[in-house]
Amino acid sequence: MIRNTLLPILAATAWISLSEFVRNSYFLHDYWITHYQNLGMTFPEEPVNGAVWGLWSLCYAIGIYSISRNFSFVGTWLLSWFLSFVLMWLVAGNMGVLPLGILYFAIPLSLLEVFVATLIIRALARKKRR
Repeated sequence: MIRNTLLPILAATAWISLSEFVRNSYFLHDYWITHYQNLGMTFPEEPVNGAVWGLWSLCYAIGIYSISRNFSFVGTWLLSWFLSFVLMWLVAGNMGVLPLGILYFAIPLSLLEVFVATLIIRALARKKRR
């Protein structure tokens, strides 16, 4: 169980966390700061926010793992991406805090993030799947 379940989930969690951190704290950091300032708000980057993103990454990895048990690689990749990123962007857009300009970077980088997470999970979880 540990090798086929926990290891793939934890490895994917580490990858997702790293990907999110690099994308939002390096590539898009100035964009986020400016966008929130223009909204009269402060971009939330306290340690507690990082911890919540870490929890999000763990939950996301569990979701990808669960989806991978019943779908092909491409099905897992695209369904996982849609259920997480597209829905998150719809909610953030509805709340008025999504800077639409980041989507030019966020869409391909998030697709890559989920692609690699799916690769990690499928490589480390050897249980039979479709």
